[in-house]
Amino acid sequence: MSGCLDGVVMELRSMSDALQLHAQLLKGGTQNDDAARNVSKLFTFAALSPGGNLSYARLLLRSIPRPNSYYYNTIIRAYSRSPDPTHHFHALSLFLSMIHYQPPQPDNFTYPFLLKCLARLKLTPQGKQIHALITKTGFGSDQYIQNTLIHMYSEFGELGFAREVFDRMPLRDVVSWTSMIDGLVNADRHVDALALFDSMLKAGIEVNDATVMSVLRACAETGALSVGKKVHMIVKEKRIDSKANVGTALVDMYAKSGCLESARNVFDNVVDKDVFVWTAMISALASHGMCQEAIGMFAEMETCRIEPDERTMTAVLSACRNSGLVNEAYVFLNDVPKRYGIEPTIQHFGCVVDLLARAGCLKEAEDFINTMPIKPDAVLWRTMIWACKLHGDTDRAGRLMKHLKLRKRTADDDSGSYILASNVYASAGKWCNKAEVRELMNRRGLTKPPGCSRIEVDGTVCEFSMGDYNHPEAEKIYNKLDQIVDEIRKEGYNPRVSEVLLEMDDEDKAIQLLHHSEKLALAYGLIRNRQGSEIRIVKNLRSCEDCHEFMKLVSKIYQREIIVRDRIRFHHFKNGDCSCKDYW
Repeated sequence: MSGCLDGVVMELRSMSDALQLHAQLLKGGTQNDDAARNVSKLFTFAALSPGGNLSYARLLLRSIPRPNSYYYNTIIRAYSRSPDPTHHFHALSLFLSMIHYQPPQPDNFTYPFLLKCLARLKLTPQGKQIHALITKTGFGSDQYIQNTLIHMYSEFGELGFAREVFDRMPLRDVVSWTSMIDGLVNADRHVDALALFDSMLKAGIEVNDATVMSVLRACAETGALSVGKKVHMIVKEKRIDSKANVGTALVDMYAKSGCLESARNVFDNVVDKDVFVWTAMISALASHGMCQEAIGMFAEMETCRIEPDERTMTAVLSACRNSGLVNEAYVFLNDVPKRYGIEPTIQHFGCVVDLLARAGCLKEAEDFINTMPIKPDAVLWRTMIWACKLHGDTDRAGRLMKHLKLRKRTADDDSGSYILASNVYASAGKWCNKAEVRELMNRRGLTKPPGCSRIEVDGTVCEFSMGDYNHPEAEKIYNKLDQIVDEIRKEGYNPRVSEVLLEMDDEDKAIQLLHHSEKLALAYGLIRNRQGSEIRIVKNLRSCEDCHEFMKLVSKIYQREIIVRDRIRFHHFKNGDCSCKDYW
């Protein structure tokens, strides 16, 4: 690039062009208007263009005698887009220099980019201070700033503050609604997110791609199939159902709602399938027990020359795990990473350990762990110990308990290891050891996550916990449960009281089992859902053996298909059988 700059604003395509322009500006001076425009263009290109250089833009900023707010806002914006946390701190530093040392004061363009940086850094106190400054300087009513405040507080986990900003907005656009919905979804408040989405539609706000993605995630987690179908209709009307990202979300929603055929129809309709939509479909097949089909789809994906990623590998190994395909799992773990340059993760090794342990190959599983190239985590050891308990190898379980490191408090301490240890001790009749572990949990403020089950009835998601009497129709539900038990006892049902690891008599244990959350949800489904319709239940924990047998018998006697999604996989109960073939 050469020639006189007078009267010309230069076009920039690369940093090489930018450097040539900078050299000519230094040679010719920057006093006239054209030169000033070229300085601005040079700075903007270096800061924001994919081919730019952020460090170079920062040097340019320092060389400008009296930079106005545009220059500061541009570089703070650039920092907010960077994945590097150091850049986010640089943005905060520049902002502080604006309010303390420089003439240009922050304006309505400054704050949204700064708030995004604070959200990334999780600087909650500083975020609240900046919010106070925004209000003090008169920018509190700016809609763009308000939307970013909702996002920031959601990232902080301060949903109360986010909702307060949202509720006080006189005018809310699609970004306002979507930011609040997304915050609720990320905080696992999926039912609240769906309620807010319903309010959004009633307010006449047209959804965008981001809204669709967030709401479909909430539908997938809760099993809110009717809402998911409504979103699908909206997506079709907007003619974006064939887009890969929307298709991926729809496949995931239908699969997690138990509608595998609908998931496949969406998948087939996606025009340019990327690795994410392929992975979603493979994972869907694996979770529904169609494991050979999942492996076949992986082969089809390779034929289409789509390279798998870490999540694809996890999906395929999950398929092997859910069907007990030991040899196939070893082949995938050893072969696929070499062909595609994927570094195996703890999740990949965990699938193989779970597979071996479930199959009763406990020694092989332990040897596999000991020869892994990465350090096993607590989740992996819990998988191993749980399998030892399942297969009655109490000696091995006791020996492996040392890996849980219950005596040493760690930063990522959770209740899972303690609960497992407590159950292992209870199974072995070591009640004193169990009490000791429970006391340790209490001292450390750890609690067992309550088991809960959700069922959608008439478009509303209802949640039940064990022994739940809070539902308005609780009396009907418990009466229905008693009727069900009377019926299935005739088919040989006998409560598996050995699963209740508490010091109580068998009669009380049977009551405990009867009041499990998925049984309450099932009874409610039988009361409210129309005769012959499918009953879909989502449970947050792994199903116990008693509930599994209970569902099989109910599906036979009441001639209803029951679809249960637990923490691990789907169970399709029909005519007294389960799709998992009692392998889970």
